[in-house]
Amino acid sequence: MTPQTRDMLLTLPQYFVPQHLLSRLVGWLAESRLDFIKNTFISFFARRYNVDMSEAVEENPLAYENFNAFFTRALKEGARPIDADPAGIACPADGAISQLGPIQGDVVFQAKGHYYSLNELLGGDPARAKPFEGGSFATVYLSPKDYHRVHMPVTGTLREMVFVPGDLFSVNTRTAENVPRLFARNERVVAIFDTELGPMAVVLVGAMIVASIETVWAGVVAPQKPGVRVTDYRSDAPRAPLVLEKGAEIGRFRLGSTAIVCFGPGVAQWGEAFREGSPTRMGEQLGRRIG
Repeated sequence: MTPQTRDMLLTLPQYFVPQHLLSRLVGWLAESRLDFIKNTFISFFARRYNVDMSEAVEENPLAYENFNAFFTRALKEGARPIDADPAGIACPADGAISQLGPIQGDVVFQAKGHYYSLNELLGGDPARAKPFEGGSFATVYLSPKDYHRVHMPVTGTLREMVFVPGDLFSVNTRTAENVPRLFARNERVVAIFDTELGPMAVVLVGAMIVASIETVWAGVVAPQKPGVRVTDYRSDAPRAPLVLEKGAEIGRFRLGSTAIVCFGPGVAQWGEAFREGSPTRMGEQLGRRIG
């Protein structure tokens, strides 16, 4: 049996398990404040993934009120310095580069012969996707051991948020190499910002046993009722524009997943040191503004 065949067979069960039911059940357990449940989960997870608690504001893992609080723990001041270069683009999250590079028209590279539609990724509105066609993207995979908050690559004003329902496949490397259109079919939250580099999209992609996605401006966004839901933050007159500085928190995953950043054409160049599999740390310079 070839490695490729083995990986396909290992991925196959994800098509048949009740993805949403399983994820919601895990989410319920992750919210439990019962010491037996939360301490058992936290202790196992911390050992299994060798979690470095020395960076956390609260270093004692069992001091957190539930597993979700432990998983989305805040880091100490200065643990992730934010790139100070005015022309720099900061990495949005700890993790590893899944892929990065140019967007070929409406097509984004996923992995090993798999691609997906930019329009589909951003919620199915061609007008929303058009400014990013021919631009650039970076996909960061957050593994279970990583810091699970996502931050702003550059300063921006929130234009709209789009919740897109979908599947909940795992987003690890094996699944990305074997499930077509993975990131454009999974449940996700799309945030569109206006920046000095033009429009910027930050996509928080849900995954197997990711109980929910949370943003700093709307709280828990997923799960919701079926159907794409768009919130336009420009049309609500009583609401002051929401400006998030470079390095500010956007949101967090309650169990790990993937963040995708997209810019329009001719504005962003990724650092030469970054390629598939490169480790990342939130705040470091991922790329630079062109021009």
